[in-house]
Amino acid sequence: MPHEVDQSFLALPLRPLADAALARARSLGAEHADFRLERVRSASWSLRDARPAGTSDTTDLGYAVRVVHGGAWGFASGVDLTPGAAAKVASQAVAMAQLSARVVRAAGAGPGGPVELAEEPVHAEKTWVSSYDVDPFSVPDEEKAGLLAEWSARLLAAPGVDHVDASLLTVHENKFYADTAGTVTTQQRVRLHPSFTAVSVDDSSGEFDSMRTLAPPVGRGWEYLTGTGWDWDEELARLPELLAEKMRAPSVEPGLYDLVVDPSNLWLTIHESIGHATELDRALGYEAAYAGTSFATFDQLGRLKYGSELMNVTGDRTAEHGLATIGYDDEGVEAQSWDLVKDGTLVGYQLDRRIAKLTGFERSNGCAFADSPAHVPVQRMANVSLRPDPAGMSTEDLIGGVERGIYVVGDRSWSIDMQRYNFQFTGQRFHRIENGRLAGQLRDVAYQATTTDFWGSMAAVGGPQTYVLGGAFNCGKAQPGQVAAVSHGCPSALFRGVNILNTTQEAGR
Repeated sequence: MPHEVDQSFLALPLRPLADAALARARSLGAEHADFRLERVRSASWSLRDARPAGTSDTTDLGYAVRVVHGGAWGFASGVDLTPGAAAKVASQAVAMAQLSARVVRAAGAGPGGPVELAEEPVHAEKTWVSSYDVDPFSVPDEEKAGLLAEWSARLLAAPGVDHVDASLLTVHENKFYADTAGTVTTQQRVRLHPSFTAVSVDDSSGEFDSMRTLAPPVGRGWEYLTGTGWDWDEELARLPELLAEKMRAPSVEPGLYDLVVDPSNLWLTIHESIGHATELDRALGYEAAYAGTSFATFDQLGRLKYGSELMNVTGDRTAEHGLATIGYDDEGVEAQSWDLVKDGTLVGYQLDRRIAKLTGFERSNGCAFADSPAHVPVQRMANVSLRPDPAGMSTEDLIGGVERGIYVVGDRSWSIDMQRYNFQFTGQRFHRIENGRLAGQLRDVAYQATTTDFWGSMAAVGGPQTYVLGGAFNCGKAQPGQVAAVSHGCPSALFRGVNILNTTQEAGR
């Protein structure tokens, strides 16, 4: 059943605060002003060997005013929920813009000239709530901790499992937005991330290894742990046996292998080599924090051969249960889905309103986001996803077409350069493929390539039955740093002739 926005949030003085702030900004000559009030509740639980190891439960409540005045940005935030205080915050934002304009004039010019925003239709009195059944914050804490402890104990009881780490992250986010154009939106999102890691220790040799559940973080509610969206019983039952096999597995021989990459691993490669690379502020060189700039520069739009003709990638703010799924972004832009890579060629970027106007796009595609009411919106990643082949094969059939290769499952560590071009990735487990069949696990595996070589080697894309929406809660960007949750959907896919490294040998060099 669809949810409604919490009455406790609607009871806050949303309109009086917005009206006071926007009226003050207008009176001071702002060309544009927007007001954003947020209440973000985040809670976490962690257990070590089925015993509590830590909990937290915090609520961030406040508002922000952003203006364009004299062709410059201004921003200020506050927590006093009175109209007078909101008007004062708007005055501070205008003063910041005036100071910024003086600094820019003294320096000669700012990048791109005066701030202008791409047009966006007015969205008056719109409400949007994400897709979930049971708000995790409506579930008693004892029930959440009890389920984590029960499942941890189940893993600990299995042969070969010496330790278990369990965690659960939950977020309930409310947001009210209004601007001087007349857009007014109210939104509510829920998301959570459960995770279990089993650790095995060989007492005779001191060798140890671990394996984590593959269940991704999702824009769902508590139902995700009680039967909808993931088969937890099956995964927890298989994990000890898979870990025991990994402990016995031989080390990989380096060389070229065909890879079948599972969505549980491929989502992260998409994130690092496509998601960040197609943020247009990075491609223009305006942003470099955390993830660097991008090899996919703006002059290559429509020309860069990103990968094989089987490669079709979308940016999407509308995917059900996506972590970056919204109704409207933090500039009042309605959520959209669009092409980033079409038939292997770069055809689009992720945009906010400022970057869209600067580069000649008619409209933003809704990629502005701030992770708290105290932070300014910046261009952030949509749900960037590799589309499946509508008539594509199953994962088993992809494996069946490989004579000598490796099936890669689960994400672990990664490394990529500051142009999002040279990279290597590891995983939770690696299964040797011989003559179209799985033939036991391997250890110490990393696959290494350049972005265009890797995606150019994609020889088959799995069908919709292999598609999974993976993702992360902790994508970092900007200075001061901000964190955003983002999903990446993908099918299983086959890559030919990928370079495989032995991580122990590389570490010893």
